[in-house]
Amino acid sequence: MKIIIAPQAFKGTASASVVADCMCRGVLLSMPYADVITIPVADGGNGTVEALVTATGGRYITSLVCDPLGRPITARWGVLGDGETAVIESSASSGLALLEAYERDPTKTTTRGIGNLLKDALDAGYRHILIGLGDSATNDAGIGMAQAIGIKALDSEGIDIPDGGTALIELHSLDFKDAHPGLSSSTITVLCDVTNPLYGLNGASVIFGPQKGADAMQVLLLDAALEHFSDVVEEQMGCNVKDISGAGAAGGLGAGLVAFCGAVLRPGFEVISNVLNLTELMNEADIVLTGEGRIDAQTGGGKGVAGVAALAKEQGVPLVAAIVGSNGLDANEAATLGIDVVFELSGKSDKSIADAEATPHLIEAATARAVVSLLNWSSNDF
Repeated sequence: MKIIIAPQAFKGTASASVVADCMCRGVLLSMPYADVITIPVADGGNGTVEALVTATGGRYITSLVCDPLGRPITARWGVLGDGETAVIESSASSGLALLEAYERDPTKTTTRGIGNLLKDALDAGYRHILIGLGDSATNDAGIGMAQAIGIKALDSEGIDIPDGGTALIELHSLDFKDAHPGLSSSTITVLCDVTNPLYGLNGASVIFGPQKGADAMQVLLLDAALEHFSDVVEEQMGCNVKDISGAGAAGGLGAGLVAFCGAVLRPGFEVISNVLNLTELMNEADIVLTGEGRIDAQTGGGKGVAGVAALAKEQGVPLVAAIVGSNGLDANEAATLGIDVVFELSGKSDKSIADAEATPHLIEAATARAVVSLLNWSSNDF
């Protein structure tokens, strides 16, 4: 029996590689002679650098950057196996996981750290750059990123606007005079894990602002600030970013990368699955196992688990299952995504799910149980 294991990270507790290894051990506990292929995946969010560097035999680089509140931290980025393509992800420097719960405030957080990473990649001579967006703590439309690569964001008096999403309402003009010279000769592809527009009812602030710490009033202010940013960009640069699919990714960083860097936005899972050769690997698979920390109504909007499931069904895989920490979908909703059955970690608590030591053991055990259940549940003769 051929079983493909293609999970994402369980955020904050286990990387995609760790999850894949745990799931593999769980499969072999129940089926010691199964032909198991592990393929850690990502969708542009956390784990993008790891998935692409691992798959291509690349290497990692560490840089000193700013975290979402401007504090110095180290962050990892990578170079793919071709030696020519750099890959960075917003979660490494601007991620929500970098902040304590009480620190989360998208009216103050900045994308300056992702700009630090981009500058380092440009300084090192890389002109083909992949940027994964997702899991961010920010809502500043990439203004902090732009400032880190030499682009000035000025108010009506010609003074740099401060950090934070609500500061965008003060934006009057953009000055590209000192922009990094490498930008003009670079090809930047952005890997998005969502399809949301920049602002509005389905925009960055309304949909994702609350999980980043914004209250109801702040969500309204942040949304108005992103709309103002869009107006300034269109008026000064002739660049309409408001309706681009994925413009709202990472708090509008998708829109900022288009405006400031001439980037192209693409669905993250689509790009990553091509690099991983996932379609071919699924050929003649009997079971595909995927998973992540939580699946819910947002999973179908560009997330990796939904991408894996859809691809498996396209390839005619008989059974697709997800191993998750928590499940916010009913059976019909999961089936719509291509997931035949969902298995939650058992014996879990809020504490254990947040425990980096406990979660791997729970994933292994849940996978072992899942394989037995799938074999009993299926009418196919393997």
